Amino acid sequence: MGGLGVLVLTLLPLSHPASAIPSRSSILSKVPFPSLSDYKDRINGLWRREGTVRRATNTSDPDSANLWVVDTLYEGKDFFDGFDFYTDKDPTNGQVQYVDRDTAFGEKLAYVTNDNKVVMKVDNTTYLSQGQNRKSVRIQSKKRFNGGLFILDLEKAPHGCGTWPAFWTVGPNWPMGGEIDIFEGVHENTQNQATFHTSDGCTITDPQNFTGNLLASDCSAFADNNAGCGLINDSAASFGAPFNAVKGGVFASRWDSNGVWIWFFHRSTIPNDITNKVPDPRLWGKPTALLSNTSCAPDKYFWDHQIVFDITFCGDWAGASYSGDGCPGTCSEHVLDPANFYNTTWSINYVHVFRNSHVSGSVSAAVPRVSPLTGGSLALVLVTLVLSWSITI
Repeated sequence: MGGLGVLVLTLLPLSHPASAIPSRSSILSKVPFPSLSDYKDRINGLWRREGTVRRATNTSDPDSANLWVVDTLYEGKDFFDGFDFYTDKDPTNGQVQYVDRDTAFGEKLAYVTNDNKVVMKVDNTTYLSQGQNRKSVRIQSKKRFNGGLFILDLEKAPHGCGTWPAFWTVGPNWPMGGEIDIFEGVHENTQNQATFHTSDGCTITDPQNFTGNLLASDCSAFADNNAGCGLINDSAASFGAPFNAVKGGVFASRWDSNGVWIWFFHRSTIPNDITNKVPDPRLWGKPTALLSNTSCAPDKYFWDHQIVFDITFCGDWAGASYSGDGCPGTCSEHVLDPANFYNTTWSINYVHVFRNSHVSGSVSAAVPRVSPLTGGSLALVLVTLVLSWSITI
């Protein structure tokens, strides 16, 4: 969608005497009017200033004209309004009972604190009998996405033997539509695992383009017992107790027709552009994980995704790996004691979703002039800024 915009700012003489508005002339007399070149620099700078839309500066970069504008902000008291509570059987065969919205709020398994921290947790007060499942929360976004930039600011995440938390996006009719696991792990692991699950034909190549440790290159859910394309984060404090000890950090996932990227930033290294809601993934360096369109076309394997948070127990991953990770007894027995789940809590600052836009164009400015007015002390200021742009969203 293209267009031509003209902004005209004019201060005209008023019918009232100048003495009635002494501050106006005083203010105008102190306004510095830069040269034409300085005006052009200032106008061009608007595209790069923090807190505003930024214009691409490197047109040789195929990603240079991409802007990320706000799509959906999940945060604060309204966070849960954007999610449904999942209550069906756990598809990963966990020993979990997912509760509905009323139960979650009524039993304080989901709430927002006075300082706007979003909390989700499991029942850590009830002793269970053999065969019973522990209450937990799984939510999924009402809105579906076909690409975007997904940013999770996570202050605390669940961990502990038998525990399996995840933050992920998933399409309909799994594995058709795909799955992107952004934050996931089990037990007392200290390194996050990002994983892609797809239908047949999607693989990861070019490990030199990401920093994570690639566990498997075939993303098909029908290969290797649905292991998927797993990548272990290179940070030893991206999951578990060490992650919580440093007040967590930010996980970001970019998904568009060029591929899917996943980054992690510790609390002390979160980029300012993320904090200021003007994210620019070009500035973030190598990702932890990258699924490139050279070996897996995102448009073919991922669509109509919902955002999901969940905490399950045992099941296909945490149950199968329980004894091998040094956890005591059996996973089924472990779930019965509420004291084992003191640390099984999410504390979320926000989830921000941005959509991709494309901006190109040029900016020109007319020379400003200041002229004295006959019979008055006001100045006539006529500044015409002509901005031509072409925006596709």
